[in-house]
Amino acid sequence: MRILFIEVDTEREWACASIGPAFITAFLRARGHEVSLYRASVDATPNEVVAHVRKADPELLGVSLTTRQWLRARELVQVIRSEIDVPVVAGGLHPTFSPTQVLGSPGFDYVCLGEGEEAMLDLVTALENGESAAGIDNIWMRGGTRPVLRPPFEPLDDMPFMARDMLDEYAGCVHMTTQRGCPFPCTYCAARMYNELYAENANYGRRRSHTSVLDELLEIQRNGPLCYVIFLDDTFTIYRRWVREFCRVYKERLQIPFSLHARVETVTEDLLGELAAAGCQHIVYGVESGSLRVRRDIMMRAATNERIKEVFRWTREAGIMVTANYMLGLPGETRDDLQQTYDLALELQAFDFGYFVFYPYPGTALFRLCLEKGYLPDDYLEREANHRESILTLPDITADDIAEYYDRFTALRERQSLERAEGHLSDAAHATIRESVQHLAQSG
Repeated sequence: MRILFIEVDTEREWACASIGPAFITAFLRARGHEVSLYRASVDATPNEVVAHVRKADPELLGVSLTTRQWLRARELVQVIRSEIDVPVVAGGLHPTFSPTQVLGSPGFDYVCLGEGEEAMLDLVTALENGESAAGIDNIWMRGGTRPVLRPPFEPLDDMPFMARDMLDEYAGCVHMTTQRGCPFPCTYCAARMYNELYAENANYGRRRSHTSVLDELLEIQRNGPLCYVIFLDDTFTIYRRWVREFCRVYKERLQIPFSLHARVETVTEDLLGELAAAGCQHIVYGVESGSLRVRRDIMMRAATNERIKEVFRWTREAGIMVTANYMLGLPGETRDDLQQTYDLALELQAFDFGYFVFYPYPGTALFRLCLEKGYLPDDYLEREANHRESILTLPDITADDIAEYYDRFTALRERQSLERAEGHLSDAAHATIRESVQHLAQSG
């Protein structure tokens, strides 16, 4: 069967396409099916998307969606189905946790809940044989009832390596995953909700062997350039014994620079030294808030500011570039909490940082709280999911408060970026910049 996945870009073109279709593609190709990817770039019109789909002539259309992609995907699928008679299946975070919304929208025939490799194979087989998809575990068909969930795929080592042509990777920079599932109870994150989705079925947390991870990277290296590895795991450093052994074998067999995501509770000074020696050049930490109350009572993250500062210092001393992520505008937050977050960002002096206005994603604990408390607008389902401005009506802070601190973080990041750039310039270049600034000030 010919299957076409559409990657729906929003706001800008992402560096990496959704990894779900890359796994599913490898799984289906191993069983003789034809799978391809089309990236609906931000500037692609619905008619252009329709033209590409018509040319590809798929027998099944797939879309993997986050909530941020949902509104544009809904529009594109509706236009496609008005022109082309092709069944559509949606998977990923948004369809998994808002399946009735997706199936209630024109053009969507199926939703895949949770993991999709085996479910998609069963769906493709049924469609090829002219059979109904009713009764396929994980597949919810329009007009049908919620399906049973099959156990998570295991062992992960038996999963085919991701189909790299589905990821839009460039210049030898590749994306990797070593595990599925996250044990931490963060209330704002949908990754945790997969554990709850499968809670009555099996343990969702699984990790690949070091041999499997290294074999995939070595295969990539044999088939093309391999210059940098980005590990996408929510928390790469969950199990220190696994990480230490990874550092040993990675250093012996590959020695390619890499980056990862970590939590300050999961690293030690010694472990950071081992990661640096293995080639780790960049770590992203989720700080989220400078307020211990917000982290502990609202986000379910118990690390102290002292621990965060200590880990940032260890990371820098190990020679690893550090990035922090911050969140603004959570339910229960106050202006004082926002100020504490800003103050901590000033003190941490991370090489770079991301800052995001909180958006309550379906399936998360904070989404349920916002719904119960009436913080969401009546038309929230029609609002764009973005991280630049709040859609919530909160009792302790206003949208203007949140916007003010978003602007302050923007100015801080721009100032720090300029300072970093100037730090690489010669004294003569600094003098030239200062003269130019003075000239502009005088002329203005």
